[in-house]
Amino acid sequence: MAKAADYSLGPNTFPRGWFIVAESSDLDSGPLALHFFGQDLALYRGESGKPVLLDAYCKHMGTHLTASDSAVIVKEGNQIEGDSIRCPYHGWRYAPDGTVDDIPYHDGPCPKSASIRSYPVRDVMNCIMAWYDADGGEPEYEPPFIKEWTDSQWVKWKLDVLEIENHPIEMMDNMADLHHLGPAHGAPCEFFETEIHDHIYVQRQGGFLKLFNAMLYTFTCYIGPGILIGKDFYNNMEYYHIIAYTPVDDGVVKIYHGALSKGENKIPDDQDIEMARQIQAGALEALSADFSIWKNKKPALNIITLPNEGPFATGRSWYKQFFEKTEKANEYQQQVNGLHNANNFPTVIDEYMQWEESWLSPLALLKKG
Repeated sequence: MAKAADYSLGPNTFPRGWFIVAESSDLDSGPLALHFFGQDLALYRGESGKPVLLDAYCKHMGTHLTASDSAVIVKEGNQIEGDSIRCPYHGWRYAPDGTVDDIPYHDGPCPKSASIRSYPVRDVMNCIMAWYDADGGEPEYEPPFIKEWTDSQWVKWKLDVLEIENHPIEMMDNMADLHHLGPAHGAPCEFFETEIHDHIYVQRQGGFLKLFNAMLYTFTCYIGPGILIGKDFYNNMEYYHIIAYTPVDDGVVKIYHGALSKGENKIPDDQDIEMARQIQAGALEALSADFSIWKNKKPALNIITLPNEGPFATGRSWYKQFFEKTEKANEYQQQVNGLHNANNFPTVIDEYMQWEESWLSPLALLKKG
């Protein structure tokens, strides 16, 4: 199992960006004990509805804030006060910013040395997304949002979750990998291009999909290193999907997947919901070809690249910016920003371009030209 240092990614072990750490509904049953980025974390929802993510351990005596289910304060539902949380051992109260603001048996000032790290969190599209930066920086951009999420006719996803022992750079390589689409997915590429704009990495491609006897057009977009939003179109059917890659440990990644599709009725009925679930299951099955390969391959530390292959090196250079200090990221962006057409395919047919533009504008991601 290869680690970040094996790929020479940069000084940090884990990349900087937005990452999914839970499904929103996971918090319906109370606080969660999580493990991501090689460390233990505590996630809970405050009384205001705001999710809060903190380092897991109380500085007083090292108690995990959200792993206990035996303490009376937890059993009686008294651990959350406002948007703060009390340690289940001695009741020290942590505010959402990670500072201790109350100790039940102490009237003086609370020790600043007891503070723990708090992470920026967004509750977006049924996903709890956290900003991680090993250097403690604030978010440099907002997580993505699909405008159709607020349209009642679109059936919302319930996330699929799995874990793979492999480095997420191997998954990111798919953005440049036009020649795996035939052997792995049964849809050989007929046109293909990538485009990079700072923290955004776009892939546009299309080809004949044997499974449905139709042309498949896809637009896929990484927003930072951890969240991929895409849209697929075939047989006059379109759906969005999310695939998120969150590092658990160095060389271990948790993958979240969901599909957002439009029902026939303004308020989806049971048939619409069942069809949406089938679409998501079909999308997951298609992706499972990649999952199985990723689970069973050796690390591609040095890719043997042929002249007519995709821009693997460009993609990896884009990915490295997230392991570097923020001030150095711009150097990588300047090296890779722009359009990268691997095989000189035409840009794409008019119908596809119109469909793409209608999605890009509301997402405020990237507009060609």
